[in-house]
Amino acid sequence: MNQTFTFTDKAKRFCYVLMGIGLVGLIWGYVRDSYVPGEMPNYSHNRFWANLLVNSFFFMGISLAGTFFLALQYAAEAGWSITIKRVIEAVTCFLPIGLGLMLLILVLGKFGVHHLYQWMNPAVYEKGNAAYDPEIVHKKGYFSLAFFFGRTLMYIMVWGFFQRLFRKRSLEADLSGDSNYLVHFKNVRSAAIFLVFFGFTSSAMSWDWLMSLDVHWASTMYGWYTFAGMWISAIITITILTIWLRGQGYLQDVQQSTIHDLGKWMFAVSFLWSYLYFMQFMLIWYTNVPEEVTYFYDRIHEFGYRWTMWLAFAINFSFPMVMLMSRDAKRNKSFLLFVGSCIFFFHWLDVFNMVMPATVHQHWQLFRPTEVFMFLGFLGLFLFVVLSNLAKAPLMVKNHPYLEESKHLHT
Repeated sequence: MNQTFTFTDKAKRFCYVLMGIGLVGLIWGYVRDSYVPGEMPNYSHNRFWANLLVNSFFFMGISLAGTFFLALQYAAEAGWSITIKRVIEAVTCFLPIGLGLMLLILVLGKFGVHHLYQWMNPAVYEKGNAAYDPEIVHKKGYFSLAFFFGRTLMYIMVWGFFQRLFRKRSLEADLSGDSNYLVHFKNVRSAAIFLVFFGFTSSAMSWDWLMSLDVHWASTMYGWYTFAGMWISAIITITILTIWLRGQGYLQDVQQSTIHDLGKWMFAVSFLWSYLYFMQFMLIWYTNVPEEVTYFYDRIHEFGYRWTMWLAFAINFSFPMVMLMSRDAKRNKSFLLFVGSCIFFFHWLDVFNMVMPATVHQHWQLFRPTEVFMFLGFLGLFLFVVLSNLAKAPLMVKNHPYLEESKHLHT
């Protein structure tokens, strides 16, 4: 069965409504967050830009981890996922927009439009200035304009190149007939190269774009922890889209075993993230070194993020453990949708906890128009891009060497 997804007017209106709400949130947040002329920058004026960073990174991370997951399927020559390959590809198609937004935030920060990154303030490098910070001065080489934006552009261009390459070759394979084996194995080789590059740059990106918000603090586990959060969010997105499409009458060749495998991925990567979250916290708490505990001390005691941090961890750990432990639960669409939706939101909250304490300190309000509306707006934009790309190609690949294996998975 070779269907093409129809992006209905009703679905478009839903996305437009969410994006409209997000636009209201953007305007509301920008007006409320505006600087008074002559006033010195302070943390109370960072909420708009901090929320923009939270949502840009979260949804960019989903598409980036989706690209990683797609490359992983190629490199492993996996057969189980071929019937949902176009869903994974559609999720990756938000990557250029997400990376563009991240680059915009970083460039505007360097020009002083916002003050999320303390190390971007030239005053911290000037002796005699009240903002002078010798610890940041020691990192001046790493945060120099050429080195920082040089590696940032490298991340963006290489990730974007491979995402586009995988998508382009996948569409070419539909038209290639007997030569689809050649196209497929080109992607296998490209995926191996991408995974090696991604292995380092995904961690380096998290150091540059998120960990440097807490410029005096560092963690060797931060890159893996950030990556695990992106990965589980991407798997949940792919799972929810697959189940929704099947409910709409599409993807009828997707077997129950494929849904089960997605449930196993959701269960396993949730535990990976939980392990990394706990180990990072436990090791820092146990050693009790002042330079290390400041990250958690500020969030738990100083700035009032105690309940958001523990709630994010509790939900992201306990829901998969309690509700997805059994085989039947992983094959139950209602369970997967409910658990996946909860974990999805609470991983957004995890990114919120990573960004907001460092950028706004105690000047945060989780359930206020700026936070809620901007999240909904980005969700609408993400869905619009993903569904638009789903409609641009048949939902089932053609001529793939492992297509029949995937269609008859465990049957």
